[in-house]
Amino acid sequence: MESYPEEPKDVMVLGAIKKGAKKFDKIQKMTQIDGEELNSTLEKLEKRGLITVEEKKSWFGKKTELKITEKGSKEVEERMHELQGKWDQMSLLYKGGDKEKLKQYMDDNKSIIPSMMFFGIMDMMMFSMMFSMMGMMMTDYVPADSIPSDMGGDVSSDVGSDGGGFDGGGSDGGGFDFDVGF
Repeated sequence: MESYPEEPKDVMVLGAIKKGAKKFDKIQKMTQIDGEELNSTLEKLEKRGLITVEEKKSWFGKKTELKITEKGSKEVEERMHELQGKWDQMSLLYKGGDKEKLKQYMDDNKSIIPSMMFFGIMDMMMFSMMFSMMGMMMTDYVPADSIPSDMGGDVSSDVGSDGGGFDGGGSDGGGFDFDVGF
């Protein structure tokens, strides 16, 4: 499978569409990616045949809907499988108590940590304990605004107050419970 440097955001956008976000603003809300970057990510995904863009006419003019393709769904499944494997490795290093190896592994995989959170692959309690063990803060690895608000700890109180919707782990892949009909 070919690799792209910005892949973690690609896979988060794909995941959001797979979870039913069809409109730009909804995808943006779920992924917390700024407009310009989201635009170019969507273009890339369309060029790679992972999503389709449909123009629909409605009473209010044209409406654009994004849909994931079969190829896009496979991509998300494969990425989630990889992320799960990397999370399992992190968990093993943590349980083994090897701070240095854990820190090195997390540094090597820093770019995919937000994706692990997005897909609910990681156990958030264990994740925060990893940071305690290393004497670091989660925000050294993850932007504060993408940490689920029920985490507490070193996260400011206004983080995720919009009901972010992460379920803090579990392997159901779900966790987005907001569905505001615009």
